[in-house]
Amino acid sequence: MGQARLTTARLELMPLADEHLPYEVELDSDPEVLRYLASRASTPAEVEQSHRSRLERAQAVDGLGVWIGFTAGEFVGMWMLQPPHGPSQPAVAGEADLGYRLLRRHWRQGYAREGSTELIRHGFADLELDRIFAQTMAVNTPSRATMESLGMRFVRGFVEAFDDPLPGTELGEVEYEIRRADWNAGV
Repeated sequence: MGQARLTTARLELMPLADEHLPYEVELDSDPEVLRYLASRASTPAEVEQSHRSRLERAQAVDGLGVWIGFTAGEFVGMWMLQPPHGPSQPAVAGEADLGYRLLRRHWRQGYAREGSTELIRHGFADLELDRIFAQTMAVNTPSRATMESLGMRFVRGFVEAFDDPLPGTELGEVEYEIRRADWNAGV
C-alpha cells in the first residue's frame, strides 16, 4: 500500500520524500516552530538526520509516515501519523502517533486541524487503526486546543527526563487520544 497522497478542501498532503528536505530545513530553522520540541533551531545537518529517521519510520508500518502539506502550491507544514516511537510510546499494533508542525505564517488558520482531521480519517477508515494518540508539553496550549478540536480526549499526564529540559518541562507532558469506535460514532 505505501503512503497515500491525501487531500482536504485546502491542503494537498504529499508523502515525505527526499525532494522535501528543503521544506523541512525551512520549518525547523525557526526556533518558535520548535518551541515545545527543542531549545534552539535545528541545523541543516540535524534536519537531514531527522529526515532520514522519518523516512525509516514510514517503512515500519504500511500506510503510516510523514506528509508535507501545500496549499495552492505553497508549503504549509508537516503532518505525521507514525508508529509509536518515543520513550513513552510503547509499540502497539493498531496504534499511531499524530503530530503536526506548521510554518509560523500559517498558524491560526485551521491548517493543523484540517490536515490532522484527514490523517485521523486515513488512519481509521483506510488503515483500520484502533487508536490514534498525540503527545505534547502540558504548557503547549495551542497544540492541546487543536487536539481537543479533533475530538481527542485527555488520557494522561506524565513526566519524562530530558538532558536539556525546556521551560515548562517541570509541568510535564500530556497525552490525548481518539479511538476508532469513538470516531465511527462521531464523537
